[in-house]
Amino acid sequence: MIGFRGRRAASAIAAVLALSACAGSNIHPVSDTPVKIGQPYQVRGKTYYPEADSSYDMLGYASWYGRESGNRTSNGEQFHVAWITAAHRTLPLPTYAEVTALDTGKRIIVRINDRGPFGPSRRIIDLSRGAADDLGIIRQGEAPVRVRRIEPSDKDRNRLRSGKRARDLSPVSERILRNLRAQLARGPR
Repeated sequence: MIGFRGRRAASAIAAVLALSACAGSNIHPVSDTPVKIGQPYQVRGKTYYPEADSSYDMLGYASWYGRESGNRTSNGEQFHVAWITAAHRTLPLPTYAEVTALDTGKRIIVRINDRGPFGPSRRIIDLSRGAADDLGIIRQGEAPVRVRRIEPSDKDRNRLRSGKRARDLSPVSERILRNLRAQLARGPR
């Protein structure tokens, strides 16, 4: 029979082994700290300037990615294709965002832990396959969306950090969707 001290020592050894396994592969455990804004960076000749924009609210297009499963994300975590995560060019890592599909009004909460999308495109966010499936845009490949930075509840944060979905959000009304679609069609001013 193992006493309290023995169990505590065994737990400490298990934690050290788990952390050393992460260190060996250069993969960090999933955490909301530290939040990384990062320095300006270049991809394919274009410079991106990360910033802490607490009022971020944009219309554009989302695509999804999934072949990178097991690779390291830009904030050092392991990419899990089925998790509800996303990539963004400039928001801090990690950041939470509400993504609304403008075709259907469906809304989900995603955890942004990677950089992208890159290249000439109207895309403002890349969703993991799990997030794209949850939002209902997996077949489209690219879909019109609204991306709005949010501060979700601790419960939703914990669920997303452990690979589960956040709480269900009610869909956006058709009246609001018509307005958002019209704004997207007009483009930037």
